[in-house]
Amino acid sequence: MTKYLIIVSGFVSTGAYAQDASYVQKDTTVKILSEVTVSASRTRESLLRSPVSIQKAGEQYFRMSAAPSFYDALEHLQGVQLITPSLGFKVLNARGFANTTNVRFAQLVDGMDVASPHIGGPIANALGPSDLDVTNVEILPGVASALYGMNTVNGLANISTKNPFTSEGLSIQQKTALTHLGDANSAVKAYTETSIRWAKVISPKLAFKINGTFNQGYDWVANDHRELNGQANASTGLLGKDNPAQDPLSSYGNESSDRKTISLGGRNYVVARTGYDEKDVVDYDLRNIKADAGIYYQLKPGMTLTYLYHMALLDNVYQRANRFRLEDYLVQQHGIQFQSNSVQLKVYLNRENTGNSYNLRSMAENIDRNYKPDNLWYADYTTAFNTATGAGATVADAHRQGRIAADAGRPLPGTAAFSNSLTQLAQINNWDIGAALKVKASFIHAEGQVDLTQDLLSSLKEKAGLQILVGGDHRTYIIEPDGNYFINPKAGKEYTNIHYAKTGGFVSVTKTLLDGDLKLGAILRGDKNDYFDLMITPRFTAVYSPVNTQHFRASYQSGYRYPSIFEAYSNVNSGGVKRVGGLPAMSQGIFENAWLASSITSFQQAVLNDVNTAGLTQNQAIEKNKGLLKKNPYTYIKAEHVKSMEIGYKGIFDDGRFFIDAEAYLNKYKNFIAQANMNVPNTAVADSIPYALYNKSKQSPYRMWTNSQTEVNNYGGSLGLTYTEKGYVANANVTYAKLKMSDKEDGLEDGFNTPSWTLNVSVAKERILKHAGAGISWKWQSSYYWQSFLVNGDVDAYSTVDAQVTYLFDKINCKAKLGASNLLNKYYYSFLGGPSIGGMYYLTLTYGIR
Repeated sequence: MTKYLIIVSGFVSTGAYAQDASYVQKDTTVKILSEVTVSASRTRESLLRSPVSIQKAGEQYFRMSAAPSFYDALEHLQGVQLITPSLGFKVLNARGFANTTNVRFAQLVDGMDVASPHIGGPIANALGPSDLDVTNVEILPGVASALYGMNTVNGLANISTKNPFTSEGLSIQQKTALTHLGDANSAVKAYTETSIRWAKVISPKLAFKINGTFNQGYDWVANDHRELNGQANASTGLLGKDNPAQDPLSSYGNESSDRKTISLGGRNYVVARTGYDEKDVVDYDLRNIKADAGIYYQLKPGMTLTYLYHMALLDNVYQRANRFRLEDYLVQQHGIQFQSNSVQLKVYLNRENTGNSYNLRSMAENIDRNYKPDNLWYADYTTAFNTATGAGATVADAHRQGRIAADAGRPLPGTAAFSNSLTQLAQINNWDIGAALKVKASFIHAEGQVDLTQDLLSSLKEKAGLQILVGGDHRTYIIEPDGNYFINPKAGKEYTNIHYAKTGGFVSVTKTLLDGDLKLGAILRGDKNDYFDLMITPRFTAVYSPVNTQHFRASYQSGYRYPSIFEAYSNVNSGGVKRVGGLPAMSQGIFENAWLASSITSFQQAVLNDVNTAGLTQNQAIEKNKGLLKKNPYTYIKAEHVKSMEIGYKGIFDDGRFFIDAEAYLNKYKNFIAQANMNVPNTAVADSIPYALYNKSKQSPYRMWTNSQTEVNNYGGSLGLTYTEKGYVANANVTYAKLKMSDKEDGLEDGFNTPSWTLNVSVAKERILKHAGAGISWKWQSSYYWQSFLVNGDVDAYSTVDAQVTYLFDKINCKAKLGASNLLNKYYYSFLGGPSIGGMYYLTLTYGIR
C-alpha cells in the first residue's frame, strides 16, 4: 500500500485511512501535495505553500477527537478560540476581539456565508452540516478581507460537505449524553441528537443528498451572582447585603436604568428595583431541528451545477449586549452554485425570523413594572422606610422593610401570575413595556470568480508562471422594520423595508520564480458600501520553499469592516436606554448634544458623596462637581480598518513523522467599531445642563455605535508540533495573543476578550487494537479580562480534559464512540455573563450503508 502525508488541522498524520492503516512504517514516503487548500487564495493550492496562516481539519481528525461533535473539535485547533454562550450556541474566533456574536469572523459552508442577517454572524453550526456530512474545515486565523470582503478581519472558517457523487449511501448517527452532573443549578439531564444522511447517484450526471438532525437537551445555566454595583451606597456605609442597589450579574431588572437616587431621612440613597434571576425568566430546554438538501448536476466532467438548501429551527439562549431566549427561531438559506475548472458562480439567499424569542433583561424589568410602575414602587418604598425608621429600625433594616412593602403583590417565579406575565410580555414588541424580539431580515449574495490563466490565458501560466484570478461580489440586506428593533429612518416610511448594500471586486496575481521555489502574490480589492466611500484593500504575500519539506512565508494585508445592520440601523429602546445605529440617518443630533455617561456617573456619585458626607445641599454639590461632566467627543460611524503583517513557517522532518507550524502577526486597527454610552439633557441652557444631568428624568440615555479614537494594536503568534509514529498522533499547540493600546486610550469598549495563552495537547490512535481506538486531549487557557456592556471583569483560567474510546464493528459497518468533554467535570466560565459549563458524557453510535 502507498503511504502518504496528510496535514490535518495543524497536525500531520500519515497513512491512507483503510482497514490496515493503523501504523506507519519507518520508510514512509512523503507526498507533499496530497493535501490542498482552497480558502487561503480561493483556488486549489498546496496547504504547505499557503501564503497565509491556515488550519485544516479533516475526517480523520474528527474521528480521533474526543470532542462531542466536529464543531466542538475546532476549539483545539492551533490559533482558534471558542466561547460558549449556550450549549447550542458556540462562537468561533481567532486573534482577539472576541464577542458573543463575533461579526469580525465569517463562517462559510461550501463557500456560502451562513450568517444570521440581523446579527451579522453565524449562530454556531445552526446552518452547518452534521457530523455525518462534514468532510473538512479550513480556518484562516487572520485578516481575509482582500479575498472575502466584509466581516473577515479576524478570519473565517469554511466548512466543506460531502459530494453525493463520491459519498453515496445511508448513514445514521445517534448521540446520547448526560450533562449537569454535580451542578448546583440543575439535576442531571439527558441530551440526545439524532442525525441521518442519505445520498444517491441517480445517473452519471445527477445525484442528490438529504440531511436531517434533531437534538434536545437542557442548556448550561447562568447563575453568577458576583456583584456589579457594590459601591453604589458606600458613602452611607451600606455594603454587601445591606446595599439597596444590588446588581448581581445573572440577575436582570436591577441594572442602571432600574435604579433611582432617592432622599430618605435627610440622606440620598441609590435604590434598585428587585429584579429576577436569569433562571427565573428563561426556559433552558434546548431544541434544534436542522435539515439540508442538495441536488448536483454534472453538465460535463469538471463542470457542476448545484442547488443547496439549509434550514434550522432553534430553541436556545443567545447573547449580545443582553441575553436572549431564542424560541422558534427560524433561519434558512437557498443557494445555487456553478463550478468548473476556471469559473465559480454563487448566488444565495439567507432569511431569518426570530419567532417567539425575547430579551431576558427586558422580561425581568417589565414583569416588575407590569405589576407596579416605578413611581408607585418608589413611593411605597419611601413610606415603608420612613415608618420603619420612625419605629427605631436601623437604616439597613429600614431599607429591607421598604423593599418588602414595595414588592407586595410582586409575581413570584413558579406562580400562575408570574407565568402569565412572562407569556404576555414575550409577545409585546416594545422593550419599554414588553420583551419580544420580532425581527425578520434577509440578505441576498451573489459572487463569481474566474481563473483567467486556467483556460483563456493558459500560455501565461505555462510560460511565465503566472496565475490571474478575478472576482466580484454583491450583497444586499433587506430589513423588515418591526417598530422596536429596526425602524426605517425616512420620515413617513418607518415601516418600509430598509436596504443596505455592498459591492466589491478583486484581482489576484500569483507568480512563481526560482524554478518554483519562490511564489509571490498580490491582490487588490475594492469595496463600495452604502454611506461609505470606496475602500481599497491590498494583500502582498511571499512563500519560499528551498526544499519540498520546508516553507517560509510572509504577508502584508489590510482590510475593512463595514458596520453590520445592527450597528448601522438599530433603534432599540432597551430598558430605558435607547441603542441607536451610528449612521447619520439614525443618529442625527444625538452625538452633537450628548454628554459622556461615564462622566455623568462620576458626577452623580460625587454629588451623592458631598450631600451625604460633606453636608452640602444638592444644588451646592452640583455646582461644585459640574466640572466632572464631559461633552461627547464621538461622531457618526466609520468603517473599521486593520493593517496586518504576518510571518510563518511549515516544516516536515523525520520522513514525515514530525511537523512544525509556526506563525507570528501584528495587527493595527483604526476606527475600531465600538459602543459609547452618552446622555442628552432635555435643555440647551448651559447653566441648567448639570441639573438636568443629575436628574434621570430630565435626560435621555443612549448607547451609540461609533468608533474608538484610539489606535488599537494586537500581536501574537502560535506554534504547533505534531509527531506521528505507528498510527499514534501526538499534537501540542500554543497560542499567544496580546492587546496593546496607545497612550491616548479613550476608554471605549475594546472587547479584546482573549486569553494571552492557550495550550492544547492531545494523543490519539484510531486502532490501538484491531477494532478499538482511543484519544485524550487537554486544554488550558490563562485568565483574561472580559469587557462588554453586560459586565467587565476577569475570567478565571481553566483547564479541561476530553477523552474517548472507539470500537468498530466492521462486519455491520457500525462504530461506537464513548467519550467525555470536560471529563473531570470542573465547572468553568468561558466568558463573563455566560453560563457555567460542566462535563458532557456521551455515547455515539454511527451506522452506514453503501
